[in-house]
Amino acid sequence: MGLDFLKISFFDILDIILVATMLYYLYKLVKGTAAINIFIGIVIIYLLGKLTQLLNMEMLSSVLGEFIGVGMIALVVVFQQEIRKFLLMLGSTNITSKHLFLKSFKFSTPTENLGYVDGIIEAIKDFSQKRTGALIVIRRNNKLDFVKDSGDEMDILVNKPILKSIFYKNSTLHDGAIIIEEDKITATRVILPVSNSREIPLRFGLRHRAAIGITEKTDAIAIVVSEENGQVSYLKNGEFSIYDNYDDLQNKVKADLQ
Repeated sequence: MGLDFLKISFFDILDIILVATMLYYLYKLVKGTAAINIFIGIVIIYLLGKLTQLLNMEMLSSVLGEFIGVGMIALVVVFQQEIRKFLLMLGSTNITSKHLFLKSFKFSTPTENLGYVDGIIEAIKDFSQKRTGALIVIRRNNKLDFVKDSGDEMDILVNKPILKSIFYKNSTLHDGAIIIEEDKITATRVILPVSNSREIPLRFGLRHRAAIGITEKTDAIAIVVSEENGQVSYLKNGEFSIYDNYDDLQNKVKADLQ
């Protein structure tokens, strides 16, 4: 009788792994946002509820149970953006992509060829100096077909001369964003979903709003060069950072693509 807890079946282990995976992805979605504190609070309340059930603390268990039940409606409101992004990620993730599972848990080794990132950074540096506007979106795990269809399909290896020719001011391809998947440019003149967030600084135009929009809805990263002042912005998970050190930017991009 006392050894019943040792009888763990395969499905018990699978159940734990699936719950842990789901919590991990939910944590990734809210990490770095204001919602992270709410997420942690919910997990704590849930664990307390389970503990009170285990200790047969009926009154406290009942109160926590009611709180969690009513709170589910509030959660849909509070986390509507995160829920939308989570569902979109489930629908657009390429399940068959190489090393996806390992990459998610950072078990993969940095053996992938990320040399093309050097060419991107060199082009970005040139764009910044010459104040050439640019919007570059780099795919990670989520498919970007739903936005690629709005532009022109390409299949070109990434390098500095190609990027400069695309974003040349008189080029017919410079409007909109370009999509980079692995080491290839797969689409140009792409129209991205524009973010409606009120937290975006007023000085940012449509390029930045579009970059924020695509990184809110997918796990892609984006680099924007301002046409007005040459400022370089790096965007991930709907948040942006300003970079004036290109070595730091290069290291950041490579780290996020590992």
